[in-house]
Amino acid sequence: MAMSSDLRILVIGGGAAGFFGAIAAARTNRAAQVTILEAGPKFLSKVLISGGGRCNVTHACFEPARLAQGYPRGGKALRSPFSRFQPRDTIAWFEAEGVALKTEADGRMFPTTDDSATIADTLMRTAQRLGIELRSRSAVVAIARDSGPFTVTLRSGEVLEADRLLLATGSVPQGYRFAAELGHAIVPPVPSLFTFKVDDPRLTDLAGLAVPRAEVTLNLPLPKGKLPPQWRQTGPILVTHWGLSGPAILKLSAWAARELHGCGYRTIATVNWLPDENPETARQKLLDCKGAIARKQITSHCPLGSLPQRLWQRLVDGAGLDRDRRWADLSKPQAIALANQLTRSQFAIAGKGVFKDEFVTCGGVELKEVNFKTMESRLCPGLFLAGEILDVDGITGGFNFQNAWTTGWIAGHAIAAAPTAQNPEAP
Repeated sequence: MAMSSDLRILVIGGGAAGFFGAIAAARTNRAAQVTILEAGPKFLSKVLISGGGRCNVTHACFEPARLAQGYPRGGKALRSPFSRFQPRDTIAWFEAEGVALKTEADGRMFPTTDDSATIADTLMRTAQRLGIELRSRSAVVAIARDSGPFTVTLRSGEVLEADRLLLATGSVPQGYRFAAELGHAIVPPVPSLFTFKVDDPRLTDLAGLAVPRAEVTLNLPLPKGKLPPQWRQTGPILVTHWGLSGPAILKLSAWAARELHGCGYRTIATVNWLPDENPETARQKLLDCKGAIARKQITSHCPLGSLPQRLWQRLVDGAGLDRDRRWADLSKPQAIALANQLTRSQFAIAGKGVFKDEFVTCGGVELKEVNFKTMESRLCPGLFLAGEILDVDGITGGFNFQNAWTTGWIAGHAIAAAPTAQNPEAP
């Protein structure tokens, strides 16, 4: 394949997608001039803080169709790209650079060092080895294009020209503005992956308490009268100082991101602390305790599962039972009340919090305006897009980084081999 020896490629955004795209471009066309422009003082800042400083690189799911189910928005568009670059390829890419990944029980994959700097340093080192120019504190303020190259103006006043442009700015307003000015429609961005603010006496002073498996359902207005299956999630729940978090909560926040935004983050969440039980089976098992452990106090332990003792006591309080009541004295109405607390506790959501220092949005560049075979704009030839600037977002667990690696890799390969006036036959 013929390559242009003077192809100028500018990558706007020094995050995961930007670096992966730049590296792929430099490897595809060694003669190209590749530059990464980062507005902030540091590159890969989100990589460094992700996963609590460990960097959840990807998710151990190697079937593209199944992997795509981890994206509330963009999953359908990503199915074909995942057939070209998926978590197995991500693992191989980092292993080739000397970085081993490990898989945890829930499928999340981290570097064996448990240090996100391992990932960031590898990307930086690889980019430098390939001769990619890295420019931090280089905020872009304007992008223009007439019939010739892209003209990129920096805040300093410097003007750069590029034959090809990769927008990998993440979910920041400036990136959306650049895409819009170049002709793209923007799906309004709203937060995704957040915790629920809950002020409820049953949770007071329980911060740090974890339940390994619970079922949470959002009581939102139903579209077409039917509860979407994604609005009911089963998984770990964590009680925090401000309410509820954990994988089950975060997944709900992603799947219902727009609906929760629409109701001002005020609705009801119903929690089944014992997802293998329902109100009727729980009620019967509680009544069975009247004979089996009649003399014991109800608050002494939860006979239906391994709920943390402090939570069990709060649910007993929530059912209106005295803490010194014995099982022999449990009435049928009290058994019903306690079964309801165990299997359908209702908590008023009074707002949203943040998930650690990470920030994910749903919304971004309209997907139908992008060719996912190349990640090139269908509206502005020579413009490519990758990562969270697109209307793509994943659930927690490494899915958002995999979107960055996949779209960055595809964009990088295509941008360096893109057709030019001198080389119209390049794919």
